[in-house]
Amino acid sequence: MSESKKKQLRTIDAPFVAPGPSGVAVRDRLRHLTDVDDTVLRLVGEHLGRLASLDLKARCADGLDHNSDTWAARKQGLTAQSSSRWAGSITKATHDQWALSRRCRLAHIQGLEAGVRTLTHRLAQPIGHKGSKRAPGGYRSRGEWFHKSRRLTVLEHRLDVARAEREAGVVHVVRGGRRLINSRHHLDAARLTAGQWRERWEAERWFLAADGESGKRFGNETIRVTPDGEVSIKLPAPLAEYANARNGRYVLASRVVFAHRGQEWADRVWANRAVAYRIHLDVERGRWYLTASWTRPVVQTIPLDAARAAGMVGVDTNADHFAAYQLDVHGNPVGDPRRFFYDLSGSADHRDAQVRHAISQLLHWADRCGVKAIGLENLDFTAEKTREKHGRNKRFRQLISGIPTGKLKARLVSMASQHGLSIVAVDPAYTSMWGDQHWKKPLTSKRRKMSRHDAASVAIGRRALGHPIRRRAAPPHDDQSDRRGHRTAQAGPGARGREGTRPPVTERAHDARRRIGAQRTREPSASNTVRDARTSRNWQQMSLLDTV
Repeated sequence: MSESKKKQLRTIDAPFVAPGPSGVAVRDRLRHLTDVDDTVLRLVGEHLGRLASLDLKARCADGLDHNSDTWAARKQGLTAQSSSRWAGSITKATHDQWALSRRCRLAHIQGLEAGVRTLTHRLAQPIGHKGSKRAPGGYRSRGEWFHKSRRLTVLEHRLDVARAEREAGVVHVVRGGRRLINSRHHLDAARLTAGQWRERWEAERWFLAADGESGKRFGNETIRVTPDGEVSIKLPAPLAEYANARNGRYVLASRVVFAHRGQEWADRVWANRAVAYRIHLDVERGRWYLTASWTRPVVQTIPLDAARAAGMVGVDTNADHFAAYQLDVHGNPVGDPRRFFYDLSGSADHRDAQVRHAISQLLHWADRCGVKAIGLENLDFTAEKTREKHGRNKRFRQLISGIPTGKLKARLVSMASQHGLSIVAVDPAYTSMWGDQHWKKPLTSKRRKMSRHDAASVAIGRRALGHPIRRRAAPPHDDQSDRRGHRTAQAGPGARGREGTRPPVTERAHDARRRIGAQRTREPSASNTVRDARTSRNWQQMSLLDTV
């Protein structure tokens, strides 16, 4: 096969140590609230939520013409109906939500562009033309070609509209969530009544969040939590009549105790460092919760060589489990593969709990293995799950859509830092294919069953350690001709010779026969002298027995 026809492998990026987390969030339930407390929280949340909706509407109307003057005018109008600090929190949340919608609009445009390119390419191919791994072929029939041509027209129209809206600064935002508002038309499928849906809709649109302020008392003047757990809220001006403390504040009957990272939170509160708080109602359970969050400097990652010093745990991420394998410093698999399962069906809280539980099991096992780092694929399926690219393979599209890539990255990096473990991100190219080719069969035995995912975890771990995935040199040819090139060792340049081939032991024996009768050019070693003496004694003994 000529060089031009050979498959060109894409460039594989070098592994790197992922940076540590930059934020912390802890949550506790507001217990033993009185009826008055519940009423005040609902009134404050409803009033500030209405202001937040009006402010978001004004920000969307400004579009790209937004500047500091329009922001100051909006904040001044909100201050008269709440307070200066509440107005600052509302405008900041509005800006963050508008910016997030802009980023989502850009991602939507990129997805439409990818679909248009794929459809244009396939429609230009002859009907029934087979494609390759690099480029798809034509459609199977004229009917499919016709339907895809109509879909191309639809996508091009959507792309033109999306581009025009982005250039004009138009965004589409729903306070409370687009999924929840769409479920209003499908109450039977959501298993909700009209009253239950209305209660959830109103609770999601409430606003009870305040940003922290460094240097202020206990790090927040709007929602204040003292070190002993007392929670107080600065009431908006129209609701000042409900205050039960000085300076228009309302003190809740509940006491907050953060079981997780409570000491870290207390240190920040005592030092008057900024802590942001959010109060929300879980309508399904009928419980109020308070979430505290703060930022911290990004943890300086350790060097890559230090992360590799004690070996590695390679992890292959799948739609329903993590496949993990421990590797030593030299890239050799140790022990048996491990799997940590999770179920991503059900509610968002259930899925989040499943991911956290599986990650906890993985981190505890990595601690027992004694490694300092975990090798993980740097997955991103943003442009890999479109129906235009994978066609009828709906099951595969659902599979890769179900892998929690974004949530996994955030959770794993944050939780691994608490265990003193680093995350080494590697390029996901060819890990499953080469792992299955080079490691599945050698590691399979009567007592050990290896799957494609287990072999991929070995490949990921070896790439994170800086070793090639292939495990040994190519086999010898059936002849001695050089027409197919020399044997290639799979180890990269500068690596040790352990991955090369050792000369067979029989060669030394053949060389010894050729030297029989030849004149010695050096003195024999001590070990050879002893062996020669023993041989001579045995020979003499046999000769004496023969004479007798």
